[in-house]
Amino acid sequence: MRGWLSRDYEPVVTVDPGESVSFHSYAAFWTWDRDVEPQRPEGAGHALYGPIALRGARAGQTLVVRIDEIVTRDWGRTWAPPGELFTWSLDGDTWRLGPHAVRSAPFLGVIGMPPPEPGEHSTTPPRRWGGNIDCKELVAGTTLFLPIPVDDALLMAGDGHGAQGDGEVSGTAIECPVERATLTLGVDDRDLRSPIARTSDSWLALGFDEDLDLAAEQATQTMLDLMERELGVSRAEAFGLASVAVDLRVTQVVNEVKGVHAVLRDDAIR
Repeated sequence: MRGWLSRDYEPVVTVDPGESVSFHSYAAFWTWDRDVEPQRPEGAGHALYGPIALRGARAGQTLVVRIDEIVTRDWGRTWAPPGELFTWSLDGDTWRLGPHAVRSAPFLGVIGMPPPEPGEHSTTPPRRWGGNIDCKELVAGTTLFLPIPVDDALLMAGDGHGAQGDGEVSGTAIECPVERATLTLGVDDRDLRSPIARTSDSWLALGFDEDLDLAAEQATQTMLDLMERELGVSRAEAFGLASVAVDLRVTQVVNEVKGVHAVLRDDAIR
């Protein structure tokens, strides 16, 4: 496990386009068993698996990450100000906290590649190349598209979440270890200004910035790019349709930069 992102790390595995990788991942705070103290390196961020090298991937291309499977362990934790810690238990497809219950919807909070600059970089802020996106829509069955910043892609992933609300307002979701995650990697010819994703019933466009307004603008412009390509419409027509059919949602507000995802459901435009 690594607690930073870096183009200088040696890959732990190299795959060809179309190949899958399965791995396990500690909870973000470097814990596997609920009763064992975390072994977190000093200064480390999220506990991440990788890098995964994609043979033949080149900077400037688009990485395609199909999220095939995410199986969490049966426990997780949520922190809340001013310092409370809540431990959840997984019961089938339901997370339980005392008398409260929420539906399990597991995803990886971090899927991304390192910045092109050398050195070790924080895992906290999401970037154009992905990272700590914390978008609850990125469940199994979703495909994520990321601009590639470095040759071989050097993808890293982890930060299991059992469930999360848009915003992740306390700074944590149900943070849990991942028993098994499976990702299938490929490359694409899309020219992306920021990441996009394809869910079972929608297109998503993601934007990140310290300013929430600018994050929303980035998500909107990326969605307009997507609509022009997918619908075959002009920029102006895409803008008009987006104002009627696209929803802007706050992905998270707690990762140094804010996140917004624009959502275009398949049934929004008939």
